[in-house]
Amino acid sequence: MDLFGSYALLLAFAFAVYAIFGGIAAIITRRPLLIKSARNAGFAVCVLIWIGTATLVYLFFTDNFSLTYVAAHSNRSLAPYYKFSALWSGQEGSLLFWSFLLSIYVFSALFAYRGKHPELMPYVGVVLAGVQIFFLTLNNFVASPYHVFAGPGAGGILHLATRADGSGLNPLLQYPEMAIHPPTLYSGYTGFTIPFAFALAALLGRYPGEKWIHLTRRWTMIAWAFQSAGILLGAHWAYAVLGWGGYWGWDPVENASLMPWLTGTAFLHSVIMQEKRGMMRVWNVWLVFLTFMLCILGTSLTRSGAVNSVHAFAESSIGHWFWGFLLTIVIVCLAAYIKNRDYLRSDNQLDSMLSRESSFLFNNLILLVACVAVLAGTLFPVLSEAVRGSKISVGPPFFNRVNIPIAMFLLFLTGVGPLLAWRKTSVESLRKNFGFPLIGGVVVAIVGVALGLREFYVTLCLLLSVFVTLTIAAEFYRGARVISARTGSNLFSSVSQLTMRNTRRYGGYVVHFGMVLVFIGISGTAFNQDKQMDMSAGSVMNLGPYNLHLQNYDSTQERNYSAERATIDVEKNGRSVMMLYPTRRFYPSNQESGTMVAIASTLREDLYVVYAGTNPDTNLPVIHAYLNPLVKWIWLGGAVVVFGTILALLPNRQAVMVLATAPAGESSPVHGGAQAAEVSFSARSQLPGEPGSRWSDREK
Repeated sequence: MDLFGSYALLLAFAFAVYAIFGGIAAIITRRPLLIKSARNAGFAVCVLIWIGTATLVYLFFTDNFSLTYVAAHSNRSLAPYYKFSALWSGQEGSLLFWSFLLSIYVFSALFAYRGKHPELMPYVGVVLAGVQIFFLTLNNFVASPYHVFAGPGAGGILHLATRADGSGLNPLLQYPEMAIHPPTLYSGYTGFTIPFAFALAALLGRYPGEKWIHLTRRWTMIAWAFQSAGILLGAHWAYAVLGWGGYWGWDPVENASLMPWLTGTAFLHSVIMQEKRGMMRVWNVWLVFLTFMLCILGTSLTRSGAVNSVHAFAESSIGHWFWGFLLTIVIVCLAAYIKNRDYLRSDNQLDSMLSRESSFLFNNLILLVACVAVLAGTLFPVLSEAVRGSKISVGPPFFNRVNIPIAMFLLFLTGVGPLLAWRKTSVESLRKNFGFPLIGGVVVAIVGVALGLREFYVTLCLLLSVFVTLTIAAEFYRGARVISARTGSNLFSSVSQLTMRNTRRYGGYVVHFGMVLVFIGISGTAFNQDKQMDMSAGSVMNLGPYNLHLQNYDSTQERNYSAERATIDVEKNGRSVMMLYPTRRFYPSNQESGTMVAIASTLREDLYVVYAGTNPDTNLPVIHAYLNPLVKWIWLGGAVVVFGTILALLPNRQAVMVLATAPAGESSPVHGGAQAAEVSFSARSQLPGEPGSRWSDREK
């Protein structure tokens, strides 16, 4: 089976080479058979990658320890669902998994537009095949997961060997969320390949207008949604597994996932200006290019050992391949831009600083400033080593000092954007639209200060969160009120109708509200408390309003590990409210230990308890407890962001108007005295939320 999977990947590489050269020939000759042949080669590449990946998964589930990768990342006692996640637990398998996810996107794009856009799709196919060739080169020749054990036999001939059992999966990865987080994050990384391919193809082929924007909008939103969910799932994994009481430490690999999210967010906003006004064409193309480059940079940082991270794979020379690929991308993109830059000339200019366009422009600038700050802090150890010969790292204080003010400004723009019209907004309109939300935010902030809130940024975050929430609520209310008045439906039904008539706009507002919840959750960090004690049975730890009574320790033996567990009775206001069981595990297969944190979570706060090991001086177990306010709001906000993105991806529903019933006693010319007649008709130009209505000039 290992030979079968290896041959499948080699064939995929060969077909990818043909897809590139066949695609280039198709572009030059414009022969339909060549176009179809190159496209079919692209399909074959994807199917063969699926076969190669399925083969490796099969070898994991059959405990084939003749394969070095299987032996290094699995063992017989490993639970089945962890054997599946072991696929991406090491360098070689994760690169194959990257190729697998990329092939799903490539197959979907080629299939969705088969026979369509003949001026564009041959270029797209060539770009996609070029990206696949890079990863297939790694899969086949640099970091193949199909290496086998071999030992010398008689006459010095090597023979296939096998191990009785494997080393097992890294304890940090033996957590259910790690079966979800990497696929989700990788789906975000690989998904940005599609808009990159279309943008580069449109530039190379001088494809007219904004058509490539319309073709890739949904692909970009899907990738962005996966990236958002992946980042939050990673934060939750770090919070629940690593046992340090936090969820984001500005780790280099965390930063690597954040950077393409920032530029992808900028693109999703600025692309609206290109669709509406024909502006920012150069900006948008380079935002897409930069987002893809940052995705490649992110996986390079994970695998090269250039930076130290708990998330990174072991140091290897594979980083040189990624740097070479990045350099190739930069050269190709620059050459395409220089040759065809006249194609990107904007149709319009910025008319006023008080306009929807200006809010998008500031939004983009701030997101890019944040990205540059994160990139500089992340690469500073690499740069310092190159210049001074030693790595100098910058820690969370640097990132917080730079990014917290940026985040506050972004939150402000999130509320301002819906209040501005295209081209120019009058001062009177600003006064009318800003008044109530701003007053509401200020009042809530004053109440917070009166109740003892003294943290400046937390107070500002509270003010801006209320301001943004009220602006979003006002947008829904104004539109729903018009629909309610015309149809007679209740306000909640009208909100649903309004949303489904322009899912992109109102789904975007839901995403903005989700980000507000995330910001509220992050603001709770300013009030975190923690305490650590050596505790024996009967000991008590006081933390905030809680008393933690340690009752006993017990041990259990599971199939894949042994565990020592503490039993803690938690009291609040003099009465027992819960039992917590922080656990410390030991995995004999690889002689490593890990923690399972006990978390009691509410909207108000998390009580987070870690069994941190044994103090060598006192020989007593160490319990570390944290009280973290508002953390649950982050996870709720992430769920709302994903829901809003899904909502924005749905097609708009045609507006239907139901006329009010006629007053009793009036005759109907058709039915002679019938009381009512329901008439349905299209009202796209009359109702809020519909393109072409007077509301659509503020559409997002």
